[in-house]
Amino acid sequence: MEGRTGVGGRVLGIDLGEVTIGLAISDPTGTVAMPRGSLKRTGRHEDLERLASLCRREEIASIVVGLPLRLDGTPGSQAEKALLFADALRRVTGLPVDTWDERLSSVAATRSLLEADLSRARRRRVVDQTAACMVLQAYLDRQAQKAGRPRLP
Repeated sequence: MEGRTGVGGRVLGIDLGEVTIGLAISDPTGTVAMPRGSLKRTGRHEDLERLASLCRREEIASIVVGLPLRLDGTPGSQAEKALLFADALRRVTGLPVDTWDERLSSVAATRSLLEADLSRARRRRVVDQTAACMVLQAYLDRQAQKAGRPRLP
């Protein structure tokens, strides 16, 4: 069944951090992003293998990796790392992998969690998955718009 994204199946959203990898997964129609937790980084090879295993287990059809561009829109060293990781993920999983401009997603996620009145400790535990969810939802909305389908309110 083809979803809003034009790809059948779930989409995995990734917020790549130095210490953790935030995760979000869409519903099977590619309409709604839901937080999926985060992985503590252990090493590039191990991180890729754990993500490949998650993709198999959750029947992921495609992946979007947040691309941390500078405020002026140019790629910096973190963006280069994300691009290399996305390429490696593509090779390991055999799935289509896109990148999505994630400028300020962590700031927006933190602001959202502050508004939800979460404790500092709880915010630290969920900020990466919240940022991944925001990146994934923006990506899904854009894919729906490109396909001529209405956005969710």
